[in-house]
Amino acid sequence: MRFTPAVRIGLSIALATGLYGISFGALAVASGFSVLQTALLSLLMFTGGSQFAFIGVVGAGGTGAAAFGASSLLGVRNAVYGAQINRLLRPRRWWRPLAAQLTIDESAATAASQQDPAEQRCGFWVAGLGVYLLWNLFTLVGALLGDAMGDPRRWGLDGAAVAAFLGLLWPRLRSREPVAIAVACALVTVLALPWLPPGVPILLAAAVAAIWGWFGRGPAEEGLEPDVAPPSGGEAPR
Repeated sequence: MRFTPAVRIGLSIALATGLYGISFGALAVASGFSVLQTALLSLLMFTGGSQFAFIGVVGAGGTGAAAFGASSLLGVRNAVYGAQINRLLRPRRWWRPLAAQLTIDESAATAASQQDPAEQRCGFWVAGLGVYLLWNLFTLVGALLGDAMGDPRRWGLDGAAVAAFLGLLWPRLRSREPVAIAVACALVTVLALPWLPPGVPILLAAAVAAIWGWFGRGPAEEGLEPDVAPPSGGEAPR
């Protein structure tokens, strides 16, 4: 395999994201999940934001329904990525289930950032497979070390998820409307936290964002796709 730009980007993203899986494993065990349950969440769910939301709601005493609802809402973006990846890569029938499992923020962004179709395919598979393997490996490491590490908050692991979400959100706040939506959702969440069960404030904030988006008049091209500058001429990557 040649170390093209897409391969280098995919490998670097895979390593950084995989190491982040340690925090998920440790936090899941601290939230009451067994090592097996933690490993299965990463193997089957495999979308970091949804996984953190799921264990966060359960760990705070929320119901399974609330945890499922919160994690599902965060996972909706992967369906949007899936449409984009299907257009970019056009995977063959037998590869589609694997491609769907590997469609996450990192693999979609790596593919969309390339202009050459071969590089798009290479970047997607390197990032997707790399993240999947390392994320599950370090999730298991974090889960096994969870008891030995003690309280994850002593190591700052409880703040890792928040930092990652802010890292994903910040580049999108390029105009007044996204900033206003983010502020409104944050305000609704903070006000609802003392009064509603765990997990419900997230659902309420998502409902506010959905209503805003439904009645808003923002540009049609502003979606959940990765922030990638289009090539000259204003055409979307092919």
